[in-house]
This record gives sequence, C-alpha cells and structure tokens, in this order.
Amino acid sequence: MKISELFGKGAPIFSFEVYPPKTEAGAATLQRTLAELTDLAPAFVSVTYGAGGSTRDRTVELVSRVQHEHGLLAMAHLTGIASGRAEMAALVARLVEAGIENLILLRGDPPADVDNFVPPGDGFAHASDLVAFIRQQYGDRLCLAAAGYPEGHPQCRDLALDMQHLVTKVRAGVDFIVTQIFFNNRFYFDFVARARAAGITVPIIPGIMPITDVAQIQRMTKMCGASIPAVLRAELERRRTDAVAVTQLGVAQATAQCVDLLLGGAPGVHFYTLNQSPATRMILTALYACR
Repeated sequence: MKISELFGKGAPIFSFEVYPPKTEAGAATLQRTLAELTDLAPAFVSVTYGAGGSTRDRTVELVSRVQHEHGLLAMAHLTGIASGRAEMAALVARLVEAGIENLILLRGDPPADVDNFVPPGDGFAHASDLVAFIRQQYGDRLCLAAAGYPEGHPQCRDLALDMQHLVTKVRAGVDFIVTQIFFNNRFYFDFVARARAAGITVPIIPGIMPITDVAQIQRMTKMCGASIPAVLRAELERRRTDAVAVTQLGVAQATAQCVDLLLGGAPGVHFYTLNQSPATRMILTALYACR
C-alpha cells in the first residue's frame, strides 16, 4: 500500500521513525521498541539512511523486516548525495523487489569520515533531482515523500528561497512532506501557510521529537537548524541532571504540541523515536484517549 492512500480518511495518521542499529545491544533495543510500538497501530514506520549511504544494506534489511516480520507499512529513507544513477537505480530495484512502495528522498550529507568528499559526477545535487529520477523510472508505482523545514533548511535560512526549493521538489513528483523537528507550533502553521500560498497542495505531516535528554536535543537542534523556545530551554536546564524530570517535561511538551497541531488541521504526526518507545507510547496513548 502507498502511504498517500491513507490521507483524507477522517482520522489523523501517526507514524514513527527508526534507524538501523550498529550493535547487537542496539538491535535488541530496537526489536523491543518495534514490538511495543506495533501495539499502537502506526500508519507507517520510516527507516533512516546514514550519511553518504553508510547504512545502505542495513536500511534495506531493516525496512524489509519492519514490513514483513512486524506487519507494518514501511518507508525507506534514501539520500542521493553519494550515489550515482546506476547505483541508485539498483538500490531502488532492491527495495521494490522486497515489496517496499514508499520512499522518502533526501539530498543527504556527505560521509563524516571522508575528507574532501566529491559527489559522483552523475549523482544528485539536490533532493529534487532524486525525486525526478525515481519518478521517471517508476511513474506512479511508488509513493515518494520529501522533507520540509519549518524554520528553513540549515544551509538556507532565507525562508522564501527555501520554499522555492520545496516547490521544485514537489513539482518533481512528491506525494507528501514530513517536516523537520520544531518546538513552537507557529513555525509549522506558518510553514504550511507559505507552502499553500506557493501552490503546494500535498499533505504536510509535522515531525515531533519528544525530548528525553538535554545534551542530545541541543546537539540535534544545532545540526538541523531548529530552535528551542526560551521558556522551554530554561526549564530543561533546571532539570538537566534529572533524567526522569527531563522526560516528563519532554512528554508534556510534545503532547501539548500534538494536540494543538491536530486541532489546527495537521493530517497526523510523525514521531522521531530515536529507537526508544516509552516517550512516544505515553504521548500517543494520551492522544488516543482524547479522541
């Protein structure tokens, strides 16, 4: 099934993101997380793809397991920056052969351990190039998603220019958009308004990450260009050394965000789980209880 077929059914879509673990302990944790999150009946689960394709084989393996062993609709992340066209065509063919019909396409980052990285000459300089390539290869057989940045891409802080780039991606063949994390819902609602004004009509799913670790969220927001509101930042600092208190605040913050987003018309919520289930379970259980 294509994820695009799930929209407009009258109920919000809840989904999760996981990443391929690097260790046996990490694999065991993810196995437990998937089992626990499966009980919440997510609409789909996305599986990330490491910088420069560093987790390529593990991504293909995990996305196949999610769909066939856990019985969940799976979406594979693909990044184009380090892949030539023949290589990308072969990778997509592997996913299609495994029954994967849903892809989220990103430009991606170069491998962190490679100095003076040079992308392949026949590669994909932008996510829109990757979208166009796969759409040309497969037509409407696949559902293609792309990322959106409510506060602007970290390498393009001009919101008008960043929206032009998003329009280009959508016109290349994007079926829906999943946003980067944010902690002030005004960024999402303004982003959607700008997208609609620019002619983008596809669904835009907000991406939410429950805060469970102060240092971790500070690193991640710095990398992705998201901001933490001053009041929330101050409260996190007060709790920095108390992991339980940080998680309680993070769950409360994310739950309030989700309620406001859904009341404001968001088609669902995509949770960045970091391969952990407790915070997401608490939030989603509360949201189900509010129905």
